[in-house]
Amino acid sequence: MGGNEFDALIVGAGPAGATAALVLARRGCKVAVIERGEFPGAKNMFGGTLFGSVLNDIIPGFWKKAPVERFVGRRVISLLAEDSAVSLDFSPAAFKKAPYNGFTVQRARFDRWYAGEAVKAGALLINRTVVDDIIWENGRVAGVKVRRPGGEIRAKVVIAADGALSLLARKAGLRGEPAPGQFSLGVKEVLQLPPEVLEERFGLGGDEGVSCEFLGLMGGLPGGAFLYTNRESLSVGVVVRVSLLKEKGKSIYGALEQFKRHPAVAPLLEGGRFLEYSAHLIPEAGPQMLSRLYTGGMLVAGDAAGLVLSGGVFLEGVNLAVASGRLAAETALQALEKGKFDAPAMAGYQAAMEESFVLKDLQRYKRASAMLLNERLYQFYPSFACRVLENWLKVDGTGHPKLAGVIRSVLGGGTGLRQAAKDAWQIGRALVW
Repeated sequence: MGGNEFDALIVGAGPAGATAALVLARRGCKVAVIERGEFPGAKNMFGGTLFGSVLNDIIPGFWKKAPVERFVGRRVISLLAEDSAVSLDFSPAAFKKAPYNGFTVQRARFDRWYAGEAVKAGALLINRTVVDDIIWENGRVAGVKVRRPGGEIRAKVVIAADGALSLLARKAGLRGEPAPGQFSLGVKEVLQLPPEVLEERFGLGGDEGVSCEFLGLMGGLPGGAFLYTNRESLSVGVVVRVSLLKEKGKSIYGALEQFKRHPAVAPLLEGGRFLEYSAHLIPEAGPQMLSRLYTGGMLVAGDAAGLVLSGGVFLEGVNLAVASGRLAAETALQALEKGKFDAPAMAGYQAAMEESFVLKDLQRYKRASAMLLNERLYQFYPSFACRVLENWLKVDGTGHPKLAGVIRSVLGGGTGLRQAAKDAWQIGRALVW
């Protein structure tokens, strides 16, 4: 085996790629990880919450050594009207105990640490390297072509963890060219605030943090937003389907500024000093973007496989990436033991994924993506909820009508009731039953 030949070659040093590298390196495989950024995490962005149950299986008690910011002890889900908000604040005791439900992290720090764990186990990390194509040999993927001296890196198994637009999956014929309706665009700012200010403002103690998700943006743009507490900063951002941005002719940067000025949000950001800005494409169409998750000599994991659960309530990606990276590594190990790397040898990955919580959850909530295109979710219903509660709860000397009467009044006649029933049915099929 030459210097540029490996048992496994992983493209992308995000959570999926780092997991695969760690699992394979621990088993004594010769593993290389190619990362186009200056370091792992340099080009990665997400809202900020890591759900760590799968990672805890791989590195028990990982939060004791990983650069996590805060454990998420509270979740707040809000509906935003133009100048009002309705919120559900959930703070279960179980979320505040080890192993915790989730953590806020910053990818530039976390991904670098996690890839470093793979390097400690024996993986070779190659940063600042762009992949241009795959190498086909005897009907299977046998490596990649890179912009480096020598131009090629060969391996028995290639794991494509190269992100939402996945060049490798497209070159392998597993997916077509990306379409605007398949992705959302997320933009995020990080604002610095002293820990004591954060803890007083959000009612936090010690290492506790809070995740806040918002449905509805000002200015008539259908989308959502988030706000997460870090150790000494806030991550604040908005997410909008790319096709809707194009259709509405709106700027997502303008949407972020409007969100930050909302009366329910602005006081939480007061005094924050701008630290950084980032943007990222989020796959919304799920693994249906791919004909399958494997081909001869290659497996597809993480965002490259469309593994993001986004249903308005669930906002998960990193944990799905970690799970898929582990299953990809286990499939690669089986192939290496048998010495077979054709498509049938890789097919076990698809079967394992279908048996895992990853594809089961994505199948269970497959209607959520279409539901989230319903513009009434972002405009009419947040305003409706705020108006109903305002009219029901206000004290003005005229008495309190029954809630059903207030709802009928705000909905406005039979057409409103029928449309609400249709929307309730759509939401129910997507999230409830």
